[in-house]
Amino acid sequence: MAAYPLSARSSHGNLPAPTTPAPRDGEMSLVNLAARQRMLSQRMVLQTVLATRGSDLHLKAARSSLALFSESHARLVDTPRHLDVAMGERIRTTYQGSAGVGPTIDAFMQQVERTLELAERQSPRVEEALARLVEITDGALDALNTATTAFDQLGKAKSETLMKELAGIVASIQTVAREAKVVSFNAQVMAARAGQHGREFAVVANVLSGITNEIDGLSLQAVSLAGRNR
Repeated sequence: MAAYPLSARSSHGNLPAPTTPAPRDGEMSLVNLAARQRMLSQRMVLQTVLATRGSDLHLKAARSSLALFSESHARLVDTPRHLDVAMGERIRTTYQGSAGVGPTIDAFMQQVERTLELAERQSPRVEEALARLVEITDGALDALNTATTAFDQLGKAKSETLMKELAGIVASIQTVAREAKVVSFNAQVMAARAGQHGREFAVVANVLSGITNEIDGLSLQAVSLAGRNR
């Protein structure tokens, strides 16, 4: 690995400016949060490299990125507590199973922190720490990719479950609509038989018929929507 010579700490110079901090978690979906971790990991490595060259701005930016990365990692690892047993176990295994990615990601965060501490002290050992960080970065990216894939599969599974529930609701609505049509038809027949005395009854029957037609239309839209989201 090429050496990155230490220089006097500076907030200026020709070093590229730190990138704008990533947004906080907020309402970000789990799969997007997991994917953002990959971006943050690469950003941290670049910021850390520049911090070892004497940039206080990048040292501060790297610490900010590390804090956000650690916060997001904790949220992702805690996800199983908020899922059903089967889905929760899949995520737990991804991070903490025998081949889990948790230890790899933890080691990466610890190495970033150690390198930044040495850079801040301008320690001669910072080059060794930086070399180690670069060495483990590919493994960390692989681990983060594995985690992202797990959350992507989780999202798809939840979507499929939701679509099945929606299909069941639509089927129930269609059943009610069919029964209402039968009632409407019978009411129209009875109104016709009643002649002049059945006019008001006929109006109600026609309104009911119109409502059932609207229900049919909405049901078809729901079925179409469910199909597009499969």
